[in-house]
Amino acid sequence: MSSDSTAAAADPVTPSNTRVGWIGTGVMGRSMCGHLIRAGYTITVFNRTLSKAQPLLDMGARLADSPRSLAALSDVVFSIVGYPSDVRSVLLDPSSGALDSLRPGGVLVDMTTSDPSLAEEISAAASSKGCHAVDAPVSGGDRGARNAALAIFAGGDPATVRRLEPLFSVMGKVNYMGGPGKGQFAKLGNQITIASTMVGLVEGMVYAHKAGLDVGLFISAISTGAAGSKSLDLYGNRILQRDFEAGFYVNHFVKDLGICLKECERMGLALPGLALAQQLYLSLKAHGEGNLGTQALILSLERLNKVSLENAGSSNG
Repeated sequence: MSSDSTAAAADPVTPSNTRVGWIGTGVMGRSMCGHLIRAGYTITVFNRTLSKAQPLLDMGARLADSPRSLAALSDVVFSIVGYPSDVRSVLLDPSSGALDSLRPGGVLVDMTTSDPSLAEEISAAASSKGCHAVDAPVSGGDRGARNAALAIFAGGDPATVRRLEPLFSVMGKVNYMGGPGKGQFAKLGNQITIASTMVGLVEGMVYAHKAGLDVGLFISAISTGAAGSKSLDLYGNRILQRDFEAGFYVNHFVKDLGICLKECERMGLALPGLALAQQLYLSLKAHGEGNLGTQALILSLERLNKVSLENAGSSNG
């Protein structure tokens, strides 16, 4: 363990001694940052769209005009943005990025689902400035973010991850996955698992509808058996209610699955279920449905089979 790591581990994180910066106040980030404010931390926020940060400003957060100015006021900087290019911009941009003004010993925590190689690059850049970096993408969707019940996959120096536990614990459960980039690898594996699970869920619902079953009764019945899943619990009734509001955007899921496929190609790994799911989600994007939630996958299956599950279940409340 490096002397920097030892020093980091010796300095406990508390609301009284740790200033927190938060970059990205979208569907997930707004709830996650809100938990930190309620826990008593002093928060500075940055978001490109000011209106999305307003609820946090109303709770007492301060507004920064750039990631660089935010980092100058922070000991730990969290980011949860859309794409790897956004991560690179807000953290590493030489003129406006957070790392440039972060004090020695400060920590960058990127919670965006992003490229493992970028996480490794950020970690190396932070180390060269006497800082630390952790990749800590999350799973659990908008409900997990609101309920502080996220699964957090952390990669980086173990002492730094342990030191950040008081911050992670107000958002969910942190799982240490290994060195830099390993949090991202774990999250990509999570997305691969979810992708095929979602395909199975919507195929089962289309089948039940075509077989003449009340689909609401059907998903209730299977939820307690071997076909039960978090995806079914989160999205089964939303699908029946035609509630496609994004807890996680199709656009972002297409991005995640694309990163997965790129990593599979690099590894020489064939995952046909992943490839199929990616194509079905890409078809949603082609139909202009990229800003819907991932549960909108039902629309692809409905179009393939010329059916609609609208009004398909009496027990969809």
